[in-house]
Amino acid sequence: MTSSLSRRSFLGGLAAASAAAASKEARARAFAPIGAAPRRPVVIASANGWWDEPERGSAVATTMRALLDPETAERPYGLLEAIVEGVGVTESDARDHSVGLGGLPNEDGVVQLDASCMFGPNHRAGAVGALENVRHAARVAMNVLRYTDHSFLVGKGAYEFARAFGMPHEELLTEEARKIWLYWRQSHSAKDDWFTPPDAEVDPDVLDRFTTGTIHLSAVDARGDVASVTTTSGLSFKIPGRVGDSPIVGAGMFCDNDIGGAGATGRGEEAIANCGAFSIVDEMGRDVEPTEACLNVLKRVARHAERRGFWKDGRPDFQLKFYAVRKDGAYGSACMLEGGAFAVMTGEDESPRHEECAFLYEKR
Repeated sequence: MTSSLSRRSFLGGLAAASAAAASKEARARAFAPIGAAPRRPVVIASANGWWDEPERGSAVATTMRALLDPETAERPYGLLEAIVEGVGVTESDARDHSVGLGGLPNEDGVVQLDASCMFGPNHRAGAVGALENVRHAARVAMNVLRYTDHSFLVGKGAYEFARAFGMPHEELLTEEARKIWLYWRQSHSAKDDWFTPPDAEVDPDVLDRFTTGTIHLSAVDARGDVASVTTTSGLSFKIPGRVGDSPIVGAGMFCDNDIGGAGATGRGEEAIANCGAFSIVDEMGRDVEPTEACLNVLKRVARHAERRGFWKDGRPDFQLKFYAVRKDGAYGSACMLEGGAFAVMTGEDESPRHEECAFLYEKR
């Protein structure tokens, strides 16, 4: 798995491509961690895995604390429990409208959650879709993995399963999220029976709020075992019952204990259509560096986007971000459009940090 590419030889290889492509990829790869892999454990997540606001907690730091606790390694599913505990911080953060409590609802005003997780040592997966009134969707997915011979529960069945494990029934639509949804309902069409309220009557914080966000987190522990999780409230104001990539194993999340783990956030339909997370892990299994693996799959997504009609002014008209960590601790991330970031913490770090994602297309 050790890379034979140096920064100089890598940039030299890019020069063999067309000048335009070389320029784009050189800028993108400038952010790629190249060289010796950091000391394990390593935790990588979407940007909302860490906020520089202590009162909000940190999914990445929470996971790392658990991985550094010797008792975690002694439990059969300790690694999986650690990453699920980590994303649980974000699922409980009502200020993050892309996941769990306070997530933005579907078009009927109902919060429906999706999640999946995978445990490398036994290559088992668990997922839930269109889950209502249970905050910690990732924990429900973990219980599917651990306690059943199934991989995916949805809707009422997923809810009843969660309740059987003692998880409380909660109203997940917070007051702020309700106001955002109501403003959307009042203003998204000029041909319905709703009047758009005067700006003076509207809280500025609810104007034009929308998210395709999610939290993905993958980790490799000190022994080199890998696990991944993705959890979300999904696309804002979606058609009720819509399920994106987050609960689909191989799309929004995937890991292979011999290789590493990967995940996606952003436009889920494109991650589904291109088997995003699986494809990244497959690339890494061919000795491709994590960041380059993310970029390679994004190129495939871009080619298919043009055929699928999601193309504007010579580029895809959506954002999609990929994250990857390799078994040896090397990590990387890339996004379709410039401007993305991700959260990471290694066994050598005192605290989490944000790093910039590599990208395919510059800002305009």
